[in-house]
Amino acid sequence: MLLPKYPDNPTPPPAHTHAPTDPAPVQRSLPAVSIDHKTIAALVVSGVVLTALLAAVAVTAISVAVAAVVLRSMLRDQHRR
Repeated sequence: MLLPKYPDNPTPPPAHTHAPTDPAPVQRSLPAVSIDHKTIAALVVSGVVLTALLAAVAVTAISVAVAAVVLRSMLRDQHRR
């Protein structure tokens, strides 16, 4: 059997080294984001509109598929006569 050969290292390196702390830690400030009622309303309205458009596309695709099946069956009946 093949067994892995580990290097001879009796003491592993430390996993965490303590870094000296600065007297004044640097604080990162994020830019202020203001969200008002108009922004939330616009997001809700755009979500509703996009959902309605997606539903309209799905309904259209289903109706086209049904119409294609009906026309195909009608044309097949015509060819059999």
